Amino acid sequence: MSSDGNRKQFWKRNAAKVPGSIQHVYGAQHPPFDPLLHANLIKAGNRPPPATPGKPKKATTFQEFESITSDAWDVGDDDDELLAMAAQNLNIEVVMETANKVIENHSKQQERQRLDDTTELEQRDEDTQEEAVVEEQEEEEEEEEDDEEDRVEEGDVTSPEVSFGSQSSPYPDGRMVKSHSEAPIGSPKDAAGECAALHRQQSLPHRPPVIPLVARMADQNTSGTPAMTEREASRLDKFKHLLAGPNTDLEELRKLSWSGIPRQVRPITWKLLSGYLPANAERRESVLQRKRQEYFGFIQQYYDSRNDEHHQDTYRQIHIDIPRTNPLIPLFQQASVQEIFERILFIWAIRHPASGYVQGINDLVTPFFVVYVFEYIEEEVENFDVSSLQEEALRNIEADSFWCMSKLLDGIQDNYTFAQPGIQRKVKALEELVSRIDESVHRHMQQYEVEYLQFAFRWMNNLLMRELPLRCTIRLWDTYQAEPEGFSHFHLYVCAAFLVRWRKEILEERDFQGLMILLQNLPTMHWGNEEVSVLLAEAYRLKFAFADAPNHYKR
Repeated sequence: MSSDGNRKQFWKRNAAKVPGSIQHVYGAQHPPFDPLLHANLIKAGNRPPPATPGKPKKATTFQEFESITSDAWDVGDDDDELLAMAAQNLNIEVVMETANKVIENHSKQQERQRLDDTTELEQRDEDTQEEAVVEEQEEEEEEEEDDEEDRVEEGDVTSPEVSFGSQSSPYPDGRMVKSHSEAPIGSPKDAAGECAALHRQQSLPHRPPVIPLVARMADQNTSGTPAMTEREASRLDKFKHLLAGPNTDLEELRKLSWSGIPRQVRPITWKLLSGYLPANAERRESVLQRKRQEYFGFIQQYYDSRNDEHHQDTYRQIHIDIPRTNPLIPLFQQASVQEIFERILFIWAIRHPASGYVQGINDLVTPFFVVYVFEYIEEEVENFDVSSLQEEALRNIEADSFWCMSKLLDGIQDNYTFAQPGIQRKVKALEELVSRIDESVHRHMQQYEVEYLQFAFRWMNNLLMRELPLRCTIRLWDTYQAEPEGFSHFHLYVCAAFLVRWRKEILEERDFQGLMILLQNLPTMHWGNEEVSVLLAEAYRLKFAFADAPNHYKR
């Protein structure tokens, strides 16, 4: 090897690509370095060292060995070295600029926080002073009332309530304090303590108030479990009257169910609307017994084959997915419940070889299971121990859940066949529909290269079960059961309404990562019946406008 210094050396003392050195991370905010556009960053002093005359001395260190050694595979191209040096200089400037911005933004935020705290403390001090004035006025009025009781009959004195109500409200929200007990109580020291607590709360990331676990699946609104209103009692009576007849009018039952089904009659109503039970009341019991016996006949026939070579992969995937099903709800972490789910999913996969088991089908069992557990208990189901139920009741719940899930999947099986063509078509239809109903959202997605398949695939595969709390899914499925082709067709319009529902939040995001994080973690944990009802109403409006005129949403 020669000592020609004009040729690039294999070992570079300051190379940026030495293993273990810091590399630049490129992304939307920092595009890759272009030496043609950033030529001014390349230092003029980057010239090869002159050749060393004479015989080189013996190397005593690695650096000296490096300086006299050339690479046999070198082609003499210095682009890598130039890029490394330029990128190093660029990195320093980017780091300094970013650091200055962070410091500046932090200073501005601290200043705004200090001003907010000062304003809040002054407001509370004013409120406390005004409160003291109000208390003194009330005491004076009470004394006057005691002294002038004799003149009350002559109408010379106005009642304290009217007198106080005529004054302007001293409170920012404009409410009128009717009694001393409603007035805020606290000293300036208390106000300062509250202000400090408020400051600590504002300094933390925003977190919504926690809903108790027992309320997460309740058939209720987020405000709690209100007593049944007169309207709800009337609707329940209508359901009971309709279901008590010898032949249930399914069309009328669908109309009643569209706006939600009362918890007390939901199990029987779902069985009727899904086609699991006949409309004739006399035949129902015999059909139930026959279908339940048929299901457990499948268990005896097929379940032992789960460890066979051609079935073990299916069973293994089911066994892995079951513990992931609603992991935060204790009900679904019970061993007996997981065994029930394993049997249901394995038997369905064996009887439907065209699709077999696909991840996501495990979620579709949970609403049926919860609803049919309510048939046997009155308390909240989330923490209920199913082992306390009789074995016959558990067998009935398992068989009913299997058959109703099978009826649902019969209508959307192309979602789960090879390449899942049903989902592909629905995601494409969703994109076309959104482009017509809200072009701003659609163009915003395109601008930041967000593909609908990247977030809406899960919406179609799991029927929005990963986006909504289970209590909302059950309410949603009330309408899906009542709507013709609810799971296969109406669901498309629900997804469109659901996406547009977050229009403001979507348009505020200004990069691909922010949009994907938002769309995969939409804040619906505190949703209740009102939010789902509004979503369904908007979906019905879209269906009414576009379902019978598909060319309206095609460009």
